[in-house]
Amino acid sequence: MAHGPTYKVKFRRRREGKTNYYRRRRLLLSRLPRLVVRKTNTGMVVQVVNARVAGDMTVASAVSPEISDHGWTVSGGNMPAAYLTGLLAGLRAKSRGIEKAVLDIGLNPPVKGSKIYAALAGALDAGLNISHNPDVLPDEARLSGEHIVAAYNHFAENAGDSLMFSKVGKKKTTVTSIPRQFKKVKKALLEIPKAELKKKKKRKATPAKKAAAKKPVKKAAEKPAEKAPRAVPRKPKPKKLLARRGKKK
Repeated sequence: MAHGPTYKVKFRRRREGKTNYYRRRRLLLSRLPRLVVRKTNTGMVVQVVNARVAGDMTVASAVSPEISDHGWTVSGGNMPAAYLTGLLAGLRAKSRGIEKAVLDIGLNPPVKGSKIYAALAGALDAGLNISHNPDVLPDEARLSGEHIVAAYNHFAENAGDSLMFSKVGKKKTTVTSIPRQFKKVKKALLEIPKAELKKKKKRKATPAKKAAAKKPVKKAAEKPAEKAPRAVPRKPKPKKLLARRGKKK
């Protein structure tokens, strides 16, 4: 760390590599809700966030495990799952009065045709107006997962080339059905009633703490025992005044 009277310590999230405040400032100057897209190793998180002085407020959100409730049985971290998660978040935001937004990719690199832009494509198909360059969006074949099926067929024929798809059989998932599942789940999401989309997710109540075991109550005696009288402190004896011995003048 640099030293000196002119050195200024950076914000904590900047030091931790979590927030680029220069990019965030440009997004906030737009005065629009932000479509926040974040990816993890196994899923996607898409949120529509409004900036407030007291703190950011999430208007609508969706995570990739939620699409499994509508028939998705494959991984939640691939490109079709990113599109469907963005579609669900966009539908919820649209039902709650959000018409226009700006894309917030955080510290993710802006790679053309990546999962970040697949989630953006889902939000656009939900009806949100988001400024973008159409060239960065993945094509329909990749959004539906046809490239995953092609890769699976390639490595199935050449099993010794790579360990990719080696654990698919254990999970009992059919990779070749991804395009059909994509169309089925997309149709199911578009058919969700508007009243259901408006409902906010209820937080799960934390389990109540186990009640502590009650100590056995001692039975009171019939006659309470008399307490010993409290000792009274002695008063100190007054000091005797001793006359000074001296010769009389």
